[in-house]
Amino acid sequence: LRRGVFKSVPELTTAIEQYVAHHNANPKPFIWTATARDILQKIIRANSRLSGKQNATLH
Repeated sequence: LRRGVFKSVPELTTAIEQYVAHHNANPKPFIWTATARDILQKIIRANSRLSGKQNATLH
């Protein structure tokens, strides 16, 4: 799919379905490397930054 050129939506849909079928034929489990705490801290940090930017544009 990367750098693909698709002339129509059905062509893109077919390419996506083929990609999924190929990768689902030999699935591998996803192994988390970050702890839940690390992930939640990043979400909190991102949320506070986004909230600050939204408030700045409103005023």
